[in-house]
Amino acid sequence: MSERQARAATVTRTTAETDIALTCNLDGRGHVKLDTGVPFLEHMLTLLAKHGQMDLEVKARGDLEIDAHHTVEDIGICLGRAIREALADKRGIKRYGAVYVPMDEALAQVVLDLSDRPHFVFRGEFPQPRVGEFDTELVHEFFWKLALEARMTLHVIVHYGRNTHHMIEACFKAFGRALDEASNYDPRVQGVPSTKGVL
Repeated sequence: MSERQARAATVTRTTAETDIALTCNLDGRGHVKLDTGVPFLEHMLTLLAKHGQMDLEVKARGDLEIDAHHTVEDIGICLGRAIREALADKRGIKRYGAVYVPMDEALAQVVLDLSDRPHFVFRGEFPQPRVGEFDTELVHEFFWKLALEARMTLHVIVHYGRNTHHMIEACFKAFGRALDEASNYDPRVQGVPSTKGVL
């Protein structure tokens, strides 16, 4: 197979609530440079990038004096757009990814399809409404907006757990690994892996 160019994209988004610049390289080494003002999200994004072998840079300014909702949501939007742009025409990729990740007592599963048909399903409940200063309902918000903008079908399932931090961490690790699996090249694939001839 001939040498392929790294699949990378930079996305910016400026609203009355946030100002975000995000760069991701799907063919990276898990390097991160994050400045978002939301420490727990930065921890989760670091895990996502490391387990997904993605290089990720995010600089975000948001209305954190209100809460982290807009910042987390818009980072999800930007990451989804960047993933979609980086994948380009998706020629030669595996398309599907399915991963279980345990984190001590917790078990999460992520199944995704780089289908160009955005859909999101989340199954699971977190025992605590907050981890530190982070609202746990923002996990759903982040992945929902990411799936819509990446135009992927995404199922995130938390099978069980007791520690909310562990449960969320398992979700982000599993997503990174499932995305890496789905976006990897399969030398047997000619064109795109769809009978429609396009993804």
